[in-house]
Amino acid sequence: MLCRLFCAGLFLCLAAHLALAQDPIKVESRHYKLDFENDRVQVLSVHYGPHEKSALHDHPGGVVVSITEGHLRLTDENGKTREVFAKAGEARWYPPLKHRVENLGDEPYNAVYIGIKGKLATASTGSKEPVAAMDEETVKRILAEHFLASAR
Repeated sequence: MLCRLFCAGLFLCLAAHLALAQDPIKVESRHYKLDFENDRVQVLSVHYGPHEKSALHDHPGGVVVSITEGHLRLTDENGKTREVFAKAGEARWYPPLKHRVENLGDEPYNAVYIGIKGKLATASTGSKEPVAAMDEETVKRILAEHFLASAR
């Protein structure tokens, strides 16, 4: 009897863990759309309307390229929050993270998330803060390639 209770408790804990943080295209299809995926990257279009919030979800390490300006609140799985002021055309590296997103602005926020799969996704800059990781020309090239691929 004790073994059954233990197994049931273990199952519930595992199920709760899986439910709490999941792939954004599965639990947040309103905000994330899969544009491209292979064994190395996952490219997502990101859209948050004014004051919209997401459920807890996770991302592999990757680069966010902001299409529009945005004022966002990111809340991690432990409840720690930070605000991000994104500029249009800006690119930032994020290590793997589980979070909720809230668009604090009165305008929609749009971005592209390029998630890196495998060992490179866990690479860290030594900081939990996002890092501007690309020059303006690289950002423009990525945006042009993304929009060309979307138009096909």
